Amino acid sequence: MIGVLSVPLASVPRPNPGAPPGSAQFLTILNWVSWGALVICVAGVIFAGIAMIISSRRGEGGEHIGKLGTVLAGCVVVGAASGFVTALV
Repeated sequence: MIGVLSVPLASVPRPNPGAPPGSAQFLTILNWVSWGALVICVAGVIFAGIAMIISSRRGEGGEHIGKLGTVLAGCVVVGAASGFVTALV
């Protein structure tokens, strides 16, 4: 038993701490996508509000509360995405 434990283990290779080639372009694309998602979230909240206003004149305003909740939940996920990725890295 002792002979098996005395064998030195190979060291785990560590990756280069520098950024991989092409990562600047990837981050640029990722920034554009995140800004686009933010714009879509704001537009979704505005459109849900407009739909609620139009429906309230007809007496159907409560039906759009669920849609507004769905839009707001999507906004929370988009807003928290950067925090999730930071926590994983």
